[in-house]
Amino acid sequence: MTEIIKAIEKIAIEIYEAIKTKDTGKVDACNASGDIQVKLDVISDEIVEKYLLRVKSVKEIISEEKEAPVTKEDGKYLVAYDPLDGSSLIDVDLSVGSIFGIYENDYKGENIKAAVYVVYGPRVEMVVARDVVELFRLNEKTKEFEFVKELKLKEKGKILGPGGTQKNWYPFHKEMIDSFFAEGYRLRYSGGMVPDLHQILLKEGGLFAYPGTTDKPKGKLRKLFEVFPFAYVYKKAGGEAVDGFVDLLTLDYENYHDTTPCFFGSKEEIIKVLRTYKENK
Repeated sequence: MTEIIKAIEKIAIEIYEAIKTKDTGKVDACNASGDIQVKLDVISDEIVEKYLLRVKSVKEIISEEKEAPVTKEDGKYLVAYDPLDGSSLIDVDLSVGSIFGIYENDYKGENIKAAVYVVYGPRVEMVVARDVVELFRLNEKTKEFEFVKELKLKEKGKILGPGGTQKNWYPFHKEMIDSFFAEGYRLRYSGGMVPDLHQILLKEGGLFAYPGTTDKPKGKLRKLFEVFPFAYVYKKAGGEAVDGFVDLLTLDYENYHDTTPCFFGSKEEIIKVLRTYKENK
């Protein structure tokens, strides 16, 4: 596991350099999930593949940018990753990130063994979730990630990140979101999953919600590359992660790019989500 984390550190440094120097234009193609790719998506995917396939303990990798996995003969772990989440935000200079889920045997939620994500913003930060959740920050002079602190969520927070197009929300979901704002929650939503979830985690609580909608009942975010890794992070940090009804890490998947509604947050916020969705099932 340690050699995978070390490889991700090298990946993060190289992707950060690419973000600062490479062309941010679009390419005439979509990824396996149907999203329009920017050139940095392709570059970042190549960087991740280059490093992860060198790691002896890695048996297989699957990218959000590709249809099928790349498999080696040896190794123990399977790594599902989003090389550059939120890449459409780069042109307006907002933070973006990379997400990695490390699995054994299969990509079910219950099989995830560790999760890592990187935030590329004014500072480059990496969060590693194993037994605990740890924050590291890149020292640009030494090119090393330095430990900052352990991250824990409080029982209740004050930040709300509501995703999805509002006109396609179900009425009961809108009522729930409005009730959070009525309680004094502050809107913090950039449209980037990594920076928004990172903010809630560093501020020690709140709720990130990306529901099923009338146009996308199964949600938009991908289980293997985005949802399961962040569910693992939040649960290890003392929070919860659900699809509205059950723990996200109890879910299976139908295909590599399967999606699900998802809610990540402190325990009190998730209790309210579960109660709301149960009442409107």
